[in-house]
Amino acid sequence: MSLYTIINYELMIGNPLWRFGMVLLGIMLTMVAGKIIQFFCLRFIERNRQKQRILVLITILESLIKPLYVAIFAVGLNVCKSFIVFDNPQTETVEGLQPSIEAGWTVSVKIVLAFAIGYAVMKLVDVLEIWLMKAADRTVTSLDNMLVPILRKSMRITIVLITVLFIMDLIFGLENIKSILVGAGVGGLAIALAAKETIANLIGSITIFADRPFQIKDLVELDGCLGHVEDVGFRSTRLRTWDGHLITLPNDKVINSTIDNLGARPAIRRKSDITITYDSGAEKAEQAVTIIKAILANTPEVDAHPHRIPRVHFNEFNSDSLNIMMIYWVTPPEWWLYHEVNEKVNLEIMRRFHEAGIEFAFPTQTLYVKKDDAPAKI
Repeated sequence: MSLYTIINYELMIGNPLWRFGMVLLGIMLTMVAGKIIQFFCLRFIERNRQKQRILVLITILESLIKPLYVAIFAVGLNVCKSFIVFDNPQTETVEGLQPSIEAGWTVSVKIVLAFAIGYAVMKLVDVLEIWLMKAADRTVTSLDNMLVPILRKSMRITIVLITVLFIMDLIFGLENIKSILVGAGVGGLAIALAAKETIANLIGSITIFADRPFQIKDLVELDGCLGHVEDVGFRSTRLRTWDGHLITLPNDKVINSTIDNLGARPAIRRKSDITITYDSGAEKAEQAVTIIKAILANTPEVDAHPHRIPRVHFNEFNSDSLNIMMIYWVTPPEWWLYHEVNEKVNLEIMRRFHEAGIEFAFPTQTLYVKKDDAPAKI
């Protein structure tokens, strides 16, 4: 006789049909009770949300509504087993379920309850993510906003693994689980050796999040690639170049390379040489320096920090011009604003030089030819 036949035979002995009807009715009533509890919970949530009261409690309660329904079903399933009895023909007494059947029923209830608990914890992780995102929005760095979803995924994976292991323990027993884990450990070691680069990238991502060498949207230069940081993941960092290309760099390579974070500059520096003709003379050269200093002083985007004061000096006699060195810093350090300020300064210098009669120098070459009029000797 098969095990299935034995179990059905043991289950059916001494149980009239109405008892199985009671089991079915109990399960249906449990499901109805779960829906009724869900309905009142939703009413409570909506009423208090409109009044802006106990927002933390209603957020948690809203996330637990569906897991609560599964838990109620597990409790109802456990109660329903009391409707099934076993009529022992040897002792002519009515007893409870056979130990084997009762153990199987209890395991089923525990599995449903474990699923409900795991489901509830996963929903609470979503609530925790909302609070962490609000906290991350209050920080200066934008990497926190990317770290929160990664933490959420990690916690959800951990919860799923723990729930699955607990359910497997209920089904197969602790000793069998140990054997499975030992085999998984050996296999995991082999996988780890084969995926050492992936692990190195994972460690690199953790280092980036901990050290924070740049933020999202920062303009950085990594391994000779210049672009804005678009995303930092578990395996790689993505840069969007000026040409619109999306470059993906492994995180282990990122942390081992020199990172030039242009987005962290307090200002953008410009150094330029302005040349005027030698015919200008000392007075015009001095006037040119004064004009440039006045233009920079009247440009609000030019930084006036004590460590970044604009510098204008007549510093060099070139072979074909008088050289005026001009250095200033533009703030805020926005790339296109920097070019707009440069354009404004350049145009104003040209206008003021034209009004003052100062000529710009350009590469010239004067050739002197000596003419010998003496008669040739014979």
